[in-house]
Amino acid sequence: MTNDNCTGALMSELRYEKLADDVAGMIAGGVLRAGERLPSVRKLAEERRVSISTAVQAFRQIEERGLVEARPQSGFFVRARPQPLLAPATQAAPETPVLVDLNQRLVGVLEANQQPGIVPLGAALPAPGLLPIAALHRRYASVARRFPNLLGGASHTDVNDPQLVRQLVRRSLSWGGPLDGEEIVVTNSCTEAMHLCLRAVTQPGDTVAVESPAYYVMLQLLESLGLKALEIPTEPETGISIPALDLATRDGKVAAVLLVPNASNPLGSVMPDASKKKLAQLMAARKVPVIEDDIYGDLCYAAQRPWPIKAFDRTGNVMLCASFSKCLSPALRCGFVAAGRYRAAVALQKMLVSGGTNPITQRVLAEALESGAYERHVRKLRRQFQNQVELMIAAVTRYFPAGTRIARPQGGFVLWVELPEKIDTAKLWKRAIAAGIAFVPGDLFSPSRLYRNCLRLNCGNPWSETIEAAVRRLGELAAG
Repeated sequence: MTNDNCTGALMSELRYEKLADDVAGMIAGGVLRAGERLPSVRKLAEERRVSISTAVQAFRQIEERGLVEARPQSGFFVRARPQPLLAPATQAAPETPVLVDLNQRLVGVLEANQQPGIVPLGAALPAPGLLPIAALHRRYASVARRFPNLLGGASHTDVNDPQLVRQLVRRSLSWGGPLDGEEIVVTNSCTEAMHLCLRAVTQPGDTVAVESPAYYVMLQLLESLGLKALEIPTEPETGISIPALDLATRDGKVAAVLLVPNASNPLGSVMPDASKKKLAQLMAARKVPVIEDDIYGDLCYAAQRPWPIKAFDRTGNVMLCASFSKCLSPALRCGFVAAGRYRAAVALQKMLVSGGTNPITQRVLAEALESGAYERHVRKLRRQFQNQVELMIAAVTRYFPAGTRIARPQGGFVLWVELPEKIDTAKLWKRAIAAGIAFVPGDLFSPSRLYRNCLRLNCGNPWSETIEAAVRRLGELAAG
């Protein structure tokens, strides 16, 4: 293909994607309402001064997103949308901290997700086919060949690959950084990063403020360390309530705050910058350490990546934890924490708990970041996940019982669903597993066992007839 042909093809792709995004935006904003007929392909092509084929491609894309449906001899119509989730649950978050006790049951739920023949709508994992596994294999072989001494140089005290630290600092420029390379500790995962932070700033019996609903792995960490969880009300679109957190931390009894501000798990909310800044300032003034999980930051759907709370930290009070497991491969087991003024304490815990992270993996990740391959991959992956979430929303709308409500994720690849109050999703889960379908019941996202009528669905797999059938069957089980 000549350069002119390549340029023409790229421009055509950009035109239909822009047109699709514009129509999707009108649907999201309520300009085009459920059941309303869209302009014809021909009319839209004329008005936007694009070819008929470009308009057809745009309509196909928004149909794939689950936003519109084609009706024979009638054209395209906006799909009916489920009611938005205006509050995370009908129950109010408790005002007193509680010990967490969910590890054993959660392990069983997650293990069931891996059983042969199960449709994996439970654990939040991306489909292997969406990840650059072959490219990672080649990069591992190249690094191992060029740096044969890496495996002989691991240390319990010198845990960071300087090249990886350099790339992490460079990436932080895009969200108001840069990070200080001296505050970074490379870890075996984002989970380990949070674990080390909690060990560094809390003691058994302390209280940690968490979002409600909260990511269940965070609750597992609290349980393993003998910590109490204080649930803070959380809005489905804007994240943790700053006024509620303000009230909860006035008496000095909260030892730390643990949260996911960007594409929270399970709601998919993104905290506004003003809230992030307020939270950073408030917790710094009260000397309450903030541990933020930013693992989904690169998978937010907005044109510009949202800044983490760390970007507004002026005192070193925020510990930023992340990894690349949701974008590159869960098997990498490589994350990091920018620990601010707690760096020495976190590094000590890292030395005691696990020592250095695999040096070959660190170098592989550093080179992937430096080459630009990571950014190119994530741009495609972000759109893929957004499309899969939209298709899941459309399927839940079609098949779940009347009165079902959903959160509107702004990133990531999970969907939080609130069923009518009479439905107990823990009981529903048993019937679903028997039918070969996995999901995570809502009460596992609350140490107080709230959200019993809620569930979380994994949207990390490309849409298929199998997933469509599983969602349909799950809706039938919920209705029955």
